[in-house]
Amino acid sequence: MKTLIMISNLNQVNLKCDGIIIGIKGLSVNMPAYFELEDLKNIDKEVFVCLNKNMHNSDINYLKETLIKLNDYNIKGVIFYDLSIPNLAKKLNLNYDLVWSQEHMTTNYNTINFWYDKNIKYTWVSNDITLREMKEIKENTNAKLMVTLFGYLPMFVSRRHLVKNYLETFNLKDDSKINYMEKEGHIYPLVDNNETIVYTDFILNGLKEKLLLDYDYIILNSFLIDEDKFSKVLDIFNEVNNDNVEQLENQLNDLFNNLGKGFFYNETVYKVK
Repeated sequence: MKTLIMISNLNQVNLKCDGIIIGIKGLSVNMPAYFELEDLKNIDKEVFVCLNKNMHNSDINYLKETLIKLNDYNIKGVIFYDLSIPNLAKKLNLNYDLVWSQEHMTTNYNTINFWYDKNIKYTWVSNDITLREMKEIKENTNAKLMVTLFGYLPMFVSRRHLVKNYLETFNLKDDSKINYMEKEGHIYPLVDNNETIVYTDFILNGLKEKLLLDYDYIILNSFLIDEDKFSKVLDIFNEVNNDNVEQLENQLNDLFNNLGKGFFYNETVYKVK
């Protein structure tokens, strides 16, 4: 099992991990930070480039150029949401793999196997399912699987600038990069940059679950996490085993007061009406 981190700055490339997930300006969403292609040079680790934006017609030429340019970089794969990417991959001679990552849809092995048969060898499994269902996926697919086990999770994305529109409507001024919404006693981080993203009010803690999942990759997300604390989190996930898991779990709880298990043991509370 390898550990990938979603980086907030290029210094984190030097942390003790197997690889990084990096977002590219203009083509990525839900990332701690966004970088230029030039920043990928001289990274001596596995690199997955996240091109997970819901693409529009105006993005296609830039997307195609980027996919071609990435052939010149030593990357492991491209993480995609929009189906334009596997379609473009059919036409381009790409020398890297693709990772299916449609956050709330990567929830079952039948669809994972569908994409696997189309040469999409990796899937980033959704956190909207239980640990039991994650294990079931592993037992029924040959795809390489990755899953987030630490960090804030994106709940909602809108292309509309919801925060900026609100501020303009009420003639308010706020230059904050992060806003917060309070609802029913919960505080949710919001980012309104190229789109509006609402994150969970808790930090997902899957330390114990790492020992229960036989996945190829686990992912730790540095978004909104203090840099020193994130380094400690990474050390904890690297060191955990069956003998020290309770001790390290306590260390995580000492670092953060809003850890949660998400849907690992509870089926979704979201129902279609």
